[in-house]
Amino acid sequence: MGTESIEASFLSIFALISFFIFLLVSKYSQKLRDGALLDKDFHKPQAFHDVPVTRSGGIAVIISLSIFFIIYYLLYSKILYDYIFISYSVFLLGFLDDLRINIKPLKRLLTMIFILFIAIYFLPIKILNIDIPFLTSLMSNHIFSSIFVLLCFLFVINGANLIDGFNGLLAINLIIINIILTYINIDNQNLEFSILLISQIIILLSFLLFNFPNAKIFLGDSGAYTMGALTGLNTIITNNLNPNISSFFFCTLLFYLFFEVFFSFLRKLIQKKSPIYPDNKHLHMLSFYKFSSIYGKNKGNYFNSVIINLFYLVLIIPGLYFLYDPQLSRYWFFILLLIYLIIYSRLYRLIEN
Repeated sequence: MGTESIEASFLSIFALISFFIFLLVSKYSQKLRDGALLDKDFHKPQAFHDVPVTRSGGIAVIISLSIFFIIYYLLYSKILYDYIFISYSVFLLGFLDDLRINIKPLKRLLTMIFILFIAIYFLPIKILNIDIPFLTSLMSNHIFSSIFVLLCFLFVINGANLIDGFNGLLAINLIIINIILTYINIDNQNLEFSILLISQIIILLSFLLFNFPNAKIFLGDSGAYTMGALTGLNTIITNNLNPNISSFFFCTLLFYLFFEVFFSFLRKLIQKKSPIYPDNKHLHMLSFYKFSSIYGKNKGNYFNSVIINLFYLVLIIPGLYFLYDPQLSRYWFFILLLIYLIIYSRLYRLIEN
């Protein structure tokens, strides 16, 4: 049996294993610690469900990843130190919150910064290809490089956690991102790394089956942190493996997660509010209020996820035509910035009025 057949068989078996892991976790995790994982707070700013749902998706994610890491080692005799360290560390941080162990937002953010900086500095994790000349020279400094990569991770991880409140919104978005990364790597013959990406797509699809259109399970902070962190790492490695592709294309690919966090932070500072505490003025929330006023809360929930991701896909497809052109990729990124601002401001005025 050829290598490709072995890999295809492995992925097929892994898909079945991942599905059953999510099935079992969604069914039995509700009783863990007397229902500590059940999300029954319907009044918090980012709650859009009206029945208790278990936040145990992160448990299924980390079990599935653990099985994958073992089989990957058996296939390729390689230990994925960066993926393993980041997966388990951010999972544990998020899982404490899922268990309702009260950690203040600032302390949680500082802990995440510490964990990520350790991983980035000592593993190390670097961005080798940047289409901005002065940044390229600065990236030769290990401390500056580590801080820059840290900021990238923080935006992606917190962006993932931010949009995780709606059925399918985060999972569909990360599936789109990782499918595009897989296409790029297969097209450039990075086949072994593509297996790693496909395994994460399988995990996200398994989760989606239990989260969309009606949620039986949420990722929770542990799952959102883990899949957000891995998507950030996937993007950095794809950028490094394909230096012929503009790094601004990868900025375009992550623009939705990045803009949601950046403009939330900026808006709260302007309004003299704490930027680390949640509110209900994010783009995906404003669009939900509009859709729910038309279709009702339940239908508006998953309809919102579909429309946002369809619109996201439409906006990033032109970027695929600029893959190898740094200048056009840069222009398109800033055009997306302008489009985001226009849509947000119109929605904000509409909802406020």
